[in-house]
Amino acid sequence: MITAVLFILLFLGIFMGMPIAIALGFSSIVTIYYLSGDSIASMGLKFIENLTDHYTLLAIPFFVLSSAFLSTGGVAKRLIRFANAGVGHIRGGLAMASVLACMLFAAVSGSSPATVAAIGSIVIAGMVKTGYPEEFAAGVISNAGTLGILIPPSIVMLVYAAATEVSAARMFMAGFIPGIMMGSILMLAIYIYARIKGLPAQERVSAREFFSAAFSASGGIILIVIILGAIYGGIASPTEAAAVSTIYAFIIAVAGYRDMGPLKEIPWRYEGENAGSAIVRNTWQIMVGIPKAFFAPDVQKVVLDGAKVSFMLLFIIANAMLFAHVLTSERIPHVIAEAITGLGLPAWGFLIIMNLLLLAAGNFMEPSAILLIMAPILFPIGLQYGIDPIHLGIIMVVNMEIGMITPPVGLNLFVTAGITGRSIVWVVKACLPWLSLLLLFLIMVTYIPQISLFLPELIDSLRTR
Repeated sequence: MITAVLFILLFLGIFMGMPIAIALGFSSIVTIYYLSGDSIASMGLKFIENLTDHYTLLAIPFFVLSSAFLSTGGVAKRLIRFANAGVGHIRGGLAMASVLACMLFAAVSGSSPATVAAIGSIVIAGMVKTGYPEEFAAGVISNAGTLGILIPPSIVMLVYAAATEVSAARMFMAGFIPGIMMGSILMLAIYIYARIKGLPAQERVSAREFFSAAFSASGGIILIVIILGAIYGGIASPTEAAAVSTIYAFIIAVAGYRDMGPLKEIPWRYEGENAGSAIVRNTWQIMVGIPKAFFAPDVQKVVLDGAKVSFMLLFIIANAMLFAHVLTSERIPHVIAEAITGLGLPAWGFLIIMNLLLLAAGNFMEPSAILLIMAPILFPIGLQYGIDPIHLGIIMVVNMEIGMITPPVGLNLFVTAGITGRSIVWVVKACLPWLSLLLLFLIMVTYIPQISLFLPELIDSLRTR
């Protein structure tokens, strides 16, 4: 009875147009107040505990702010230039470069919609001008943008780690190979399509241009090394690495690339200026400019935008955890676990049911909310079947990827529609051919655990030597 009321209220709120966070909180409060043995006071305490007792969640605002600085600071343009210099000369190379740029940007943003917005706003128009069909360009970017939540660092992985109390660092390790693999599958499909349709290839760039592009993009690439190197090397936790990445992103955007703040558009070296003078001038300007940047309107806008996104995500997470608290207090996950295990399904049968549930949920809800609701239910069942918690988490994350490009709530669809000026229906049709690749990849990740577990196990073995 309580379970039915809880979920009926939730889906009723969603279909009435309530924001997902409000729907989660509303259904939880009504259930607690009228049907549960819990008090409203305990609910208030639980709401606060949801955010204060999960240290891992502190990484989310840091990664969001870091992504905001780099998105605004022009890192996306430099990563695209570098990717294009590397693979642009292959037939279909501009599309392949777009996927590679999405993979690189995913490693500094941790967000799928941010990846689509940053890369897609530049490359979709560029592909169309070069002779690619607009549908093809939109479909490629929408799907490649989903890598934002699979390639570490990933906000969705942090949410799963907080919900299940598994290691966020091991989740990041587990997502690295699947992310590279999915990007490679997309690039291979682009190459085959390009050969069949005769899509254009660009001229091979000179060695000088390649190294120039690599140096230009090094600001973003070094951030990837800082984050993943610190986490994989055991030097810092994901939260600590996220804090460092925010400071680095601020410095590189203000003092390195100079796309915002008081040093904006001031060149590193004026024409005819000798090296010594340039070094002295830039040292002085950076020392004076960085403190002034805190008061620069464009920097303050980036911080404010990052704060808004962080607040939205954390509000969704807090309400979703409150919903999960109701589930747990009423022993709903235990009842469902007993019912499923009582069916006598094999592990592969359970994984099919889990994927179908997550794919269905992805059509209607935001990934973080889905994980916080479904993980407490599916996690204990997976453990009973002997499924590794990290492997289970990667399966869930790949399902969330697919949810980003399935209507009616696929966030990537709305971002791509905004970039192209097309309708959601048009974007959905553009994404459908590529969706089959994601589904194939989901099957591979589900039934080949070593795709996810190879790197964490390898790093663990190296640490114990």
